[in-house]
Amino acid sequence: MQIGPYKLKNNLIVAPMAGVTDRPFRQLCKRLGAGMAVSEMVTSNSLLYGSAKTRRRANHEGEVEPISVQIAGADPKMMAEAARYNVDNGAQIIDINMGCPAKKICNVLAGSALLRDEPLVTRILDAVVKAVPEVPVTLKTRLGWDKANRNVGLVARIAEESGIRALAIHGRTRACMYNGDAQYELIAEVKSRAGIPIIANGDITTPEKAAQVLRQTGADAVMIGRAAQGRPWIFREIEHFLNTGEHLPQPHVAEIHGVLLQHLHDLYAFYGEETGVRVARKHISWYTKGLVGSAHFRHMMNQLPTVTEQLKAVNVFFGQLGTQDERLRYENKISEYEAGENETGEVEALAA
Repeated sequence: MQIGPYKLKNNLIVAPMAGVTDRPFRQLCKRLGAGMAVSEMVTSNSLLYGSAKTRRRANHEGEVEPISVQIAGADPKMMAEAARYNVDNGAQIIDINMGCPAKKICNVLAGSALLRDEPLVTRILDAVVKAVPEVPVTLKTRLGWDKANRNVGLVARIAEESGIRALAIHGRTRACMYNGDAQYELIAEVKSRAGIPIIANGDITTPEKAAQVLRQTGADAVMIGRAAQGRPWIFREIEHFLNTGEHLPQPHVAEIHGVLLQHLHDLYAFYGEETGVRVARKHISWYTKGLVGSAHFRHMMNQLPTVTEQLKAVNVFFGQLGTQDERLRYENKISEYEAGENETGEVEALAA
């Protein structure tokens, strides 16, 4: 899979998700097998460039290349300026959001609302591509606004003519939101006519489903979003299955614990302790979903206000899971981690 000058290590891409695909999450998914990760969307409103949220979203320090940043908006000039701003701040690929179904985005005629105005789609794509000729521009979209207006084929043609270098398609309309099953037939149709890479997105939750979608659509890559929440190792699982037809063993409790701890420390460092604790709560909930006693644990954990209390609760919860041998063996790893001895290598060793 190649986007412009960037040859990805595989065809597995982390979908941009608001409030989720921050730098710590992107880095973690890349370590655990993703070929690329697209940032959560950055506003095109220049008045917000100085906000703490926008500065964090434009922070790519230490991130594995290529660095793909998604921008959102409805004004061609502002979108062009946003593209230049993010390239100046380290973006190597600019992704345009025409797929977000959220009301607050569609109410300002951005995201998937743009699919109702094809001339505006053309103006935005032309403006952004011309604004950053030195970097590839990609597009993420949906099948259309609703079932009666599934215009992804026309949008794909506009995109290719505008110089878009890759197109990601979520297999639902905006009206579907995330309900029902993703439909892949139109993605296959677009792929059959496209001269640029096509990335299939929607409901890809297992290695088998990834393989099925690649076969059914002929897509060049798959994009995975919600299935990676609390399960970032899904990328290595899919890559292994696509290469061998076999499944990797499910991660044991000790590994989940270790990956989560690394993720939490990255969040605290990135956001600061107060915000980091709040952001960490949803990730802890995702990691522990389905584990024995997790419902009670999540309720209790969400009341804890400090890093120390949050980490202690996580360690106690995972310490109560698994076999006695696993617990004793892993206690040594936790002690090393908390002492700072394995901050850079622990997750990689566990994931090997």
